[in-house]
Amino acid sequence: MTEAFRSEIEQGYTFEGPSIVLGGAMLGEETLHKALVRIPLGTLNRHGLIAGATGTGKTKTLQIIAEQLSREGVPSLLMDIKGDLSGIAVASDGHPKIDERHAAIGIPFTAGASPVELLSLSEEPGARLRATVLEFGPVLFSKMLGLNDTQSGIIAVTFKYAEDHDLPLLDLKDLRKVLQYLINEGKDEAEKEYGRISTASVGAIMRRVVELEGQGAEKFFGERSFDVEDLTRIDELGRGIVSIVRLTDVQDRPKLFSTFMLQLLAEIYATFPEEGDLDRPKLVVFIDEAHLIFEEATDALLDQLEAIIKLIRSKGVGLIFVTQNPADIPADILGQLGLKVQHALRAFTARDRKAIKLASENYPLSKYYDIDQTLTELGTGEAFVTALDRKGRPTPLARTLLRAPESRMDILSDREIDRLVANSPLVRKYNEAIDRKSAYEILEAKLARAREAEHQETIEEQREKAERTTTSRRRGADKSMFERIMSNTTTRQIGRTVARELTRGLLGALGIRSTRRRRR
Repeated sequence: MTEAFRSEIEQGYTFEGPSIVLGGAMLGEETLHKALVRIPLGTLNRHGLIAGATGTGKTKTLQIIAEQLSREGVPSLLMDIKGDLSGIAVASDGHPKIDERHAAIGIPFTAGASPVELLSLSEEPGARLRATVLEFGPVLFSKMLGLNDTQSGIIAVTFKYAEDHDLPLLDLKDLRKVLQYLINEGKDEAEKEYGRISTASVGAIMRRVVELEGQGAEKFFGERSFDVEDLTRIDELGRGIVSIVRLTDVQDRPKLFSTFMLQLLAEIYATFPEEGDLDRPKLVVFIDEAHLIFEEATDALLDQLEAIIKLIRSKGVGLIFVTQNPADIPADILGQLGLKVQHALRAFTARDRKAIKLASENYPLSKYYDIDQTLTELGTGEAFVTALDRKGRPTPLARTLLRAPESRMDILSDREIDRLVANSPLVRKYNEAIDRKSAYEILEAKLARAREAEHQETIEEQREKAERTTTSRRRGADKSMFERIMSNTTTRQIGRTVARELTRGLLGALGIRSTRRRRR
């Protein structure tokens, strides 16, 4: 039976083209010397899964695969949720247990480090990862926020208005400003061009945006945008660069994490050319704590992720999800995964036993293992492994004693991290703060000019009104003075006296005597 098993492993795990050694096959508790379990590099773009309970060695398996890929000139991107992957940048100190393990497998142990680039979504040290709102596009942005059809239509109008009026949408404050403008100062203009925009729907969108900002997304949206081509770099020795996104402070912000992953995959798909059938992937992305993506994802977002996962392999990109239980991955996505590395699962409850039963159904049938039972008996650093050969056929299921990482199985010190960051060309490229003139500033300036024009118009109206009032008062004052003089008693008496004397003088000059004097 042992020789038949060895023969099956040797035939099933010998491939044309490059491959990496994951470990040695086991039959029962015995490790078969030099019965090596390999992964063909040419099928890693068919994606994969590393699963298992806490403490069973998932992270070290991820580390093993990433450093072996680097040796083969394949760059990778790692999501470091727990902060314990940075040790891949430093060679292992070695240990007698490691030597013992490798002797059982039948391969030598050689300590070595991998070239590492630290990336960050937040305040963690490393090159900053950013993307603009415009790069998401209205469809992806709407799906990210989980908007309904009406709200998605408003986002589409917002993007269209910004494009038509040269308003760059770079960060979330740009988006909020344009939305506010469309239901306030620019309402009439927008309705003429694009139709009525519901104020209530805009309010609902704004609340979703505020929720996203509450998880730190304002630090992700903006410039300078990260160029995904920088993930595919090779060092001067021909080794693939291992890019590590430090996410230790993002665990409680799953919306930000899922937003980042969605944009990253969409950008890779949109940017990378079609590659056809490569002998090794162009890039492998490891998504640790993958359940964080799917727990917060809407149905529309899951559909988008599934579509990208199906299509992105044609770009030469492989995705490997790392999680505790295969059930954390939606069934439609799980069915797309070619490589499966299953560490031990624990059967403490009826629910656990049901999960083990379901997990066992994901693997090829084997006459050498009672899969359900063995899944609970796997030791730390052991796993069930099956992959795809170059013809897309599953390899035989193999209980595998995994090789040890060649790099440090621990975190880097602060000094070592500072040294990595100081020597990083990407830190110098992406950590410069850029806040160029965009939609927010343009609309603010436009509104300020409008307010200034309105203010000047108000001042002019007030000045004209004041002049009219002054003129009216002056005229009123002149008329009142004349009336007061003419209505005065003394003035009237003087007037009568003057008039009488003038009359007498005139009559005398004419030789006319008054009637009273003639009678005398």
